Amino acid sequence: MEITTLQEAKDQVFGPVGTPERDEYERMLDDELHAYHVGEAIRQAREAQELTQAELGERMGVQKSQVSRIESGKSITLASMMRAFRALGVQVALEMEGIGKVAL
Repeated sequence: MEITTLQEAKDQVFGPVGTPERDEYERMLDDELHAYHVGEAIRQAREAQELTQAELGERMGVQKSQVSRIESGKSITLASMMRAFRALGVQVALEMEGIGKVAL
């Protein structure tokens, strides 16, 4: 039986590191990981305040299903992230390359 490493599989499917296809895959993966972490932070803040997703949705002006998608890292935009943190009363600061930290 031949075993293929994850690196070898990614090279076969997306091309070697440095190719446009691989760079796009790595960028997409990085974006999804960041979205997951933001969603997890929103979930933790909501739970710390003992709010349900429906209650947070009410504060945000969205349905519970949208809160669920945000917390899971799906369908998260800067606007929805800010709306969620504002509804939770959480101050947010972003650090942007070339600009530095920005309080939102």
